[in-house]
Amino acid sequence: MALREAIDRYHELLTGAVAADSQWQLDEQIQRRGLLFGDRPLCTVLRPRFMSANQYAYLQARGTLILRAFETSYRAAVADSAVREQFGLTQWEEQLVHHDPDFRDPSPVSRLDAFFVGESDGLRFTEYNAETPAGAGYNDVLAEMFYGLPVMAEFLRDYDVRPLPARHHTLHALLDAHRQWSGRRDLPRIAILDWAEVPTRSEFVLFKDYFERQGLACEIVDPAQCEYRNGRLMGDTGPIDLIYKRVLLTELVDRGGLDHPVVRAVRDGVVCMVNPFRCKMLHKKTSLAVLSDERNARLFSATEREAIAAHIPWTRRVEERSTTHHGHAVDLLPYISANRETLVIKPNDEYGGKGILLGWETDQALWDSTIRAALTDPHIVQERVALPKEPFPSMDGDTLRIADRMLDTAPYVAYGKYVDGCLSRLSTAALLNVTAGGGSSVPTFVINGSRRN
Repeated sequence: MALREAIDRYHELLTGAVAADSQWQLDEQIQRRGLLFGDRPLCTVLRPRFMSANQYAYLQARGTLILRAFETSYRAAVADSAVREQFGLTQWEEQLVHHDPDFRDPSPVSRLDAFFVGESDGLRFTEYNAETPAGAGYNDVLAEMFYGLPVMAEFLRDYDVRPLPARHHTLHALLDAHRQWSGRRDLPRIAILDWAEVPTRSEFVLFKDYFERQGLACEIVDPAQCEYRNGRLMGDTGPIDLIYKRVLLTELVDRGGLDHPVVRAVRDGVVCMVNPFRCKMLHKKTSLAVLSDERNARLFSATEREAIAAHIPWTRRVEERSTTHHGHAVDLLPYISANRETLVIKPNDEYGGKGILLGWETDQALWDSTIRAALTDPHIVQERVALPKEPFPSMDGDTLRIADRMLDTAPYVAYGKYVDGCLSRLSTAALLNVTAGGGSSVPTFVINGSRRN
């Protein structure tokens, strides 16, 4: 079963009436179900991303190996301050990383960001969102919506497809962490914690509804509204047992310091928080440099080294040193300056595409000034990854247009170990990030086979 054949068939089915009806239904569902990032529709195309069963199995298998390598680096950093220094932690992060959350995984829920071309090679993991992986709620509801479109009704006559949901893994990982922390199987009161003004609030509503349908009490709480009194962390409607943390730790500490009620309650062990303080280390973009750097090869098993070489782009922390580039010795700073067209510079602890410089789209003066600034404010440099493209249909008024869009692959991770569920993001620009102000999110469907004779 050729994947491109399935894509072409889907596009063939978008005749005038089917395309118009599908677009109307998609627009209506987006507004009614709140699938907006701020005031922008989350999805602007009429096709989900399709993946073959072999492709998805490969993504899961290779992702599991990379996650094993991340865990190895994390364990080494906890035990050895010299390894930990490579992550570029701030003073307060260094202080909090030693807090034991009383459960096993530093990032029970996370998401890898990758680019995947072909079924057996070309897979590159470029970031690890180990702190606040977003989009799982949007992904699951988008999948439900696409299943209901008129075009999908016709497509399902020809192909057997399945969605890749992710919310259930978030729920199970949260409850698993709470059971380890408390030693009990009681259902906790959950607080989804983030600022009231964030554009992702509509996803929190989707999660709240989902948790409540599973029998859990849940509220969405702004950290500014939390109080720590009488040995309990209190939200708007009562005590909190389990925090589903969507607020970034950097923003929480910047606004409230280490004396913030949430920080104190977690450190005192009166509330369970997922992800915990320790997630910050792997969330740093330098985590990929730790994997890629030849000076750390001794930390990893032969299997992990093979996976790193195959799937992590050459990545280094920007600093004055000698290193190797694909086996050749280089003086790092001059090398970065001279090879702008093939490199990307990223700040160590930003999100949503902030501060990322694509060398081929940046003039030399800005590139060199960013290199100098990175010596005091940690950044990484990463080798450019060739971005895959696929044709996606969209409506321009009454006209259906099919155009190539770059796409990434963002698989979700449960318990820090297992890849299951996958969001895809599309863009006509090289920086694929909905938060950055462009692009479209689509759910991923696995095509198991064709029903066509």
